[in-house]
Amino acid sequence: MMKPSFVIFLVAIVTVGGCSNLGKLSTDEEQLPAQDVIVFARATKIAQLVGEYDCERKKPTINFTQSRYKLSSTDLGVPFRHKGRTYLLFGDTHGPPGGDAIAYTTDTSPEDGIKLIFIHDETGTYKPVRIPGISQDAFEVPMEGTSVGGRMYIYHTTDHSEEVTMGRSIVAVSDDDGMAFTYLYDLSTQHFINVSVVEIDLSAWNGFPQNKGTGLVMFGSGPYRKSNVRLAFQPAEHIESRTSIRYFAGLDRSGQPIWSSQEEKAEPLFNQPCVGELSVSYNRFIRKWIMLYNGGGNWRGINMRTADQPWGPWSEPQIVFHPWSDNGYCHFMHTSWEFKKCDSVHDPGRENVWGGEYGPYQFGDLAVGDDSTTTIYFTMSTWNPYTVVLMKATLQKVR
Repeated sequence: MMKPSFVIFLVAIVTVGGCSNLGKLSTDEEQLPAQDVIVFARATKIAQLVGEYDCERKKPTINFTQSRYKLSSTDLGVPFRHKGRTYLLFGDTHGPPGGDAIAYTTDTSPEDGIKLIFIHDETGTYKPVRIPGISQDAFEVPMEGTSVGGRMYIYHTTDHSEEVTMGRSIVAVSDDDGMAFTYLYDLSTQHFINVSVVEIDLSAWNGFPQNKGTGLVMFGSGPYRKSNVRLAFQPAEHIESRTSIRYFAGLDRSGQPIWSSQEEKAEPLFNQPCVGELSVSYNRFIRKWIMLYNGGGNWRGINMRTADQPWGPWSEPQIVFHPWSDNGYCHFMHTSWEFKKCDSVHDPGRENVWGGEYGPYQFGDLAVGDDSTTTIYFTMSTWNPYTVVLMKATLQKVR
């Protein structure tokens, strides 16, 4: 689905301010300037979630998606809660129906993997996500979901072309738990093409346009992997009205958020104009907002920032997963044989196609920990093999 850049560096990328700043691999002694949350244990792979066989571990996957659902491979895996289940939205999917896919799980502990049940038709074949009225070809994918009043809502990208990767995002709704969807409205052609949405109890937070009920806190990136991250708010009860969205337009003199009805006035949360796929969660253990994201250009790895408030200030980024130093390449991500023949995990006929990490999507509700340490779980996609893996990392609050 989302082809990453394959300019390969044998050094970690420490992202400070702009899109990339090349340096040595991070060590415990070479952390970025004082953070109040550090990456205590970098991300490791728990399991491959889709496909039939894990070539790295030389054993079947936990979900047998080819034999059970005729789904050979896919990417993304964006989790959200709906009616007591965790649903996952998958991107461009290889299988007889094509399109995208949606699954759910009732697992509450991801330590040994997550068992998935894909929405399927009467033959057992996975049922693709279809939204009448928009194109849903390559690079046009579901990238977030939420649940309001028993209805399932998804955010979907569309209008992909050779000139523009994902030109528009839309909102759609399902009244039958993901079997069928109806287009509601265009969400954005500017700053909120890829989004991450967090549901909050507004009585527990100050600074939003309203102080009671349920709110949807929306983080967005615009032009694909060429964008800063911005913030918006929408009352959950008005999710079907685009005009109810308010955009974070900076802070006033007293440090309080300013909200605007105009998307053009949305202010970047920090300066890093190369963000692509992203996810944000509020971690109840260390009481921090956690943002994971990847970017474009020469920028590699899955990075993390944290904040006390959605509008920041956001910390400097830290690497949560780097493909070279964290057992990605030559392990579960393919290294081109033109560079080095150190693995055989590639898809058939793709011996000289690099793997690549992207799409870090958090299971916010499944995080564990205490008031100083938390373990977070997230899906991550790899370009070769084209698949989705479940990852975990441990963060520690240091002050």
